[in-house]
Amino acid sequence: MLSASTVDVMLVCLCVFVTDEIMQKESSPLFAADIITELKRQFSFLSGGRGPDGSPVIIFPEFPSFSEIGDQEFRNVLTYLTSIPSLSAAGVGFIVVIDRRRDRWACLKATLLRISGWFPANLRLVLVLRPSAILQRTLSDVFFKLQRDDFKVPVIMLSSVADLHSYIERSQLTQDLGGSQYYCHKTWISHRTDLESFAALLKRMAQRLQMFGRELAETELPKNHLTAGNLLSAHTSRKDSLKEEMAEALSQGRKLLENIREPVRRDPDSSLNPDQLENLATVHRLLSQLNESSTAFDEFWIQHQNKLELCLKLCQFEHSFQQLQTELEQATETLNAFSDIGISPAQTEHLLQELTNHERKVCEVLDRVRSLVAEGQGLIDSSQNVDDSVAVKCSELQKAKENLIQELKDKKTRLTQAIELHRRLDTVCKWCDDGIYMLASQPLDKCQSQEGAESALSELEFYLETANEKQQWEISTVWLEYESILNNELREQVKRAFEKKASLQEMFERRRVSLKKLAAKQTRPVQPVAPRPESLSSPAHRDHENICITEDSDSSVSCKQVSFDQVGRSSRNASVSEEEETLAVLRRHVMNELLETERAYVEELLCVLQGYAAEMGNPSMAPLIPAALQNKKDVLFGNMQEIYNFHKRIFLKELETYTDCPELVGRCFLDWMRELQIYEKYCHNKPRSESLWRQCSDCAFFQECQKKLEHKLGLDSYLLKPVQRITKYQLMLKEMIKYSKGCEGSVELQAALSSILGILKAVNDSMHLIAITGYESNLGDLGRLLMQGSFSVWAEHKRGHVKVIELARFKPMQRHLFLHEKALLFCKRREESGEGYEKAPSYSFKQELSMAAIGITEHAKGDNKKFEIWSSSRDEVYTVQAVSEEVKTIWVTEIRKLLTGQLEACKEASQQKAPDQFTSDTSSTNSNLRSGGVEKQKTEEERGKELENILEPGTTQRVKGSSFSFETKPKRQDIRSDPTPLGWSKGSLSLDASVEHDGYFSAEEQMTSDPEEEKEDKLCEDELQSTRIEEEIQLSEETKDPEE
Repeated sequence: MLSASTVDVMLVCLCVFVTDEIMQKESSPLFAADIITELKRQFSFLSGGRGPDGSPVIIFPEFPSFSEIGDQEFRNVLTYLTSIPSLSAAGVGFIVVIDRRRDRWACLKATLLRISGWFPANLRLVLVLRPSAILQRTLSDVFFKLQRDDFKVPVIMLSSVADLHSYIERSQLTQDLGGSQYYCHKTWISHRTDLESFAALLKRMAQRLQMFGRELAETELPKNHLTAGNLLSAHTSRKDSLKEEMAEALSQGRKLLENIREPVRRDPDSSLNPDQLENLATVHRLLSQLNESSTAFDEFWIQHQNKLELCLKLCQFEHSFQQLQTELEQATETLNAFSDIGISPAQTEHLLQELTNHERKVCEVLDRVRSLVAEGQGLIDSSQNVDDSVAVKCSELQKAKENLIQELKDKKTRLTQAIELHRRLDTVCKWCDDGIYMLASQPLDKCQSQEGAESALSELEFYLETANEKQQWEISTVWLEYESILNNELREQVKRAFEKKASLQEMFERRRVSLKKLAAKQTRPVQPVAPRPESLSSPAHRDHENICITEDSDSSVSCKQVSFDQVGRSSRNASVSEEEETLAVLRRHVMNELLETERAYVEELLCVLQGYAAEMGNPSMAPLIPAALQNKKDVLFGNMQEIYNFHKRIFLKELETYTDCPELVGRCFLDWMRELQIYEKYCHNKPRSESLWRQCSDCAFFQECQKKLEHKLGLDSYLLKPVQRITKYQLMLKEMIKYSKGCEGSVELQAALSSILGILKAVNDSMHLIAITGYESNLGDLGRLLMQGSFSVWAEHKRGHVKVIELARFKPMQRHLFLHEKALLFCKRREESGEGYEKAPSYSFKQELSMAAIGITEHAKGDNKKFEIWSSSRDEVYTVQAVSEEVKTIWVTEIRKLLTGQLEACKEASQQKAPDQFTSDTSSTNSNLRSGGVEKQKTEEERGKELENILEPGTTQRVKGSSFSFETKPKRQDIRSDPTPLGWSKGSLSLDASVEHDGYFSAEEQMTSDPEEEKEDKLCEDELQSTRIEEEIQLSEETKDPEE
């Protein structure tokens, strides 16, 4: 069997063979048809003769107007003639015969100079028949001796044809030169044009076959049976057309062979010259090569046809599979409708009959399923190119068929059981009815006698024996045997039947007791029975035995208790050992998953870098890259190359060293935690990358790269891999911690988890931070970002002695707070329009509070989730409401921590300056007072006192707040920022979700407020005027001293 590549090679060889055999040089552009005019002038021709060493002979016959032939015409003819002989013959060298017997020396000299000046091949010898006239012959002899060195080629002057025969045999010379070779220039030109035309036809055909074969090899198999059928029909039609052309070419080749053999056919005694023999051999080889190519193509076509037919069968199989799957589902749904089992024998039999009718219809579908499964199995057995999906579908059909058959069988069994139950219940009821009739039919007057009583008793016992034989059936047995079919109605029927049976049996028992009394005889003597030895023991002896038994029992219980304790301890030890082994297995499982996913991650990164990033520098792919993507590789891929190098060269190898001790893998993360921070750079670039991808995602470059890589998912899915990977580590570390409690390395695991969470938090916070707009200063001057999150905010300002509540008091402002080491920023969150990362929120800067000039009240009246932030002078108070008490506690703790740090710093500064202040003299003090120096020195002390007041819970004048407990301080990796984790998705930059409300924030904010906020303020102004006085009175009452 030939593959497509084999056929392709054979067709290429055919093209090369045609060129080599016909023209001998691939670079030769000349054909007989191109220079037909020059050839017809016959100033030079290739007779087909050969010299003694097989050298081809080129003859220049008598041609008076030879001097009029142009140089290009001369060169074209010689180039063409020298390209005709085989390479072996041309390698020996050409012999040129010049016939100038009727010409002059001047013309002969010009011919020799032209030939010696340019000859396109190896020129071995030039034989010249000099002019025959006496004067010209004399001149030729004289001047040839004088100018012989000018010709640069071996030239031999011959006086006659006889001299020529001494160099070349007569059989190799034409009749004009005294030879016996037959030569017709017109026929030679005809043969050459026919031969070259045939060769060109074969070359074109070989190229067409090559293209068609390549097209067949690259054809993607369709997935629809109609498309597969149409494709097979189209390819078959094109194949038939090519086969017809090949048949015509074979016919043309055979005709050319006959034309070349024509001289021999006319004269059997004649023979073909070497050139004709070479032409004949060339045509034979071409025909042979064509036949081989045709045969190879036929074999390849058979393979392709089989592949298409197999594809068609697979598509038809898939189509039939879909149909049968639908029919099986419908049959199953219909079968599921047979849920009733009937409350009477007649109804149950009717349901069974309907089920039987449905079974006949289902059997037709099952027969088709069986046939299709056999067909699929035949496809699998007949071809190795069938993928596993056929076997899977056959398995699905077989399983569905078996399930349907089993369900049919179960339904039928249930209905059969129901019929059996109904019949047995009918039998019980009939037995009860017959028993009642028997009791009623017994004559009571006859039963008064002994004989009558015995007769009735015998009848009664006989009837009870039939019941024992036929009715060995308890209700518990019914619940057990028919549990699958018993519904409420059937249960009631069973209960009623057994209650009826129990009542009848009770009646039978009473009747039997009465009859036995009547039939009893007292003639039987009483037999004395000796008492048992046990009955002779005294009561005291029995009490003593009881006491012994009790003591023994207590001791046995005690022994058993000891034994049970020992067994319990051993079982606990066994369970602990088993639990440790289980945890070790789970740790290894988590480690294996970590390593496998790490290897897969590295391979995916390499695939993206080679299949996409490297291809952006491939010149052949340059036309497919849009202008928007030019020179944007760093934007699209970020620092993915850096991430790949770290994981490939370092991190993966380090992880593999912990394969046998997975509980210690936390050390690996801690050792390389600094390097893992490269993910922050990648995440920061992700919005730009996403925007560029969305802009160019439909370009041909990405589609071509995806096609080469055979990826089902686009590049955007792989660009998300680094973000997914850094978040995956913390999940795996949590799993490892879960199974490593108490093990060596658990502390490192917890520290590694904290560090990873710290990286995720830093990335998440920084993604929010870079979205702040409108802040003119440098955010870096504010210190490290500690927390960020969304809150509801109410603002109050004190103007003089009057407290002014902001217009938004009834509707809180939604603000996103950024807590830095030196300042607290208030921003408004805005959702941008767009898709993906362009839809990520931005934050408009509204207000900045210096941490050196604020205080905090941890509890605000009305809600445990509120706290207050106020300036040192309490002119501005901001009531902040968190989403939960936990978030509030964490923010209050962090703010208090910052303020406490400031207080300690102020105290240290004041302590250092105190000695200097006490030792300063009065004059310098007065000077400092005049110059304001004292005020400068007291700044730190005053700030310290202010911070003491700020941090003192009892000095709050607005709201009665309790002191804060530092014991509730959470860990650093706990909720420190917006509770939103770094849950990356293509739809958002961050997962913060807060509802925006408008309203003024402060007097300073009014300068940068939004138009919609101003409009809302005007609507609230009238209402605020009426409530402002009431609010002031209420606040004054709440803050009033209780002693007053």
